[in-house]
Amino acid sequence: MDFGTTVGDAFAYAQEGLVGKWTKWVLLLIATILLGLPLMGYMLKILRGEKPAPEVDNWGTLFVDGIKYLIIVIIYAIPVIIVESLMIGGLMASAMSGNTAATMAAVGGMIVGLIVILILAIIIGLFETVGLVRFARTGSIGEAFNFNAIMATIGKIGWVTYIIALVILIIIVGIIEVICMIIPVIGMLLLFILIPFLTLFAARYICLLYDSAGA
Repeated sequence: MDFGTTVGDAFAYAQEGLVGKWTKWVLLLIATILLGLPLMGYMLKILRGEKPAPEVDNWGTLFVDGIKYLIIVIIYAIPVIIVESLMIGGLMASAMSGNTAATMAAVGGMIVGLIVILILAIIIGLFETVGLVRFARTGSIGEAFNFNAIMATIGKIGWVTYIIALVILIIIVGIIEVICMIIPVIGMLLLFILIPFLTLFAARYICLLYDSAGA
């Protein structure tokens, strides 16, 4: 996989889909405001491989698909939520006991717990990304959790290649977000305005990454 070509393709896709097409940009901002559900539904259209960038229409379908997208994300997040709940519950119980040693031990356990949560979230993210594309392509929520097929797809991409590709995407989006946030006064507004562009860029990038498996 040529990372530079993939980044360039995703950027050109977003640019062609939005620059000069301000009505579509505004509609995607509205989709973001509506709890982000229509935006999630729109992302699924991109993950299906639609090119050029699809129009923002059929809002009922966008909402329904967005809800399904959210359900998949929540299910994937359950292990992290369970670990977090156990960690916080243990810390609160130790604090309420009034035992200093127990509280200190709980704090140490919390640090370990945070590391475990981070590792768990990374692992889940690797599977969730491909799972969402599988859902977009098949329309079946169950396929988002077909772990054998997900692992087979990642294997065809190459685990190292796949992880590096995702890291590159996170770095690019992260740099843009940081730059916006450090701009005084208008930084957060600018970041909000850029959400449609970043959405198209990221979704197209992931679509190309998935297709590099040669389905």
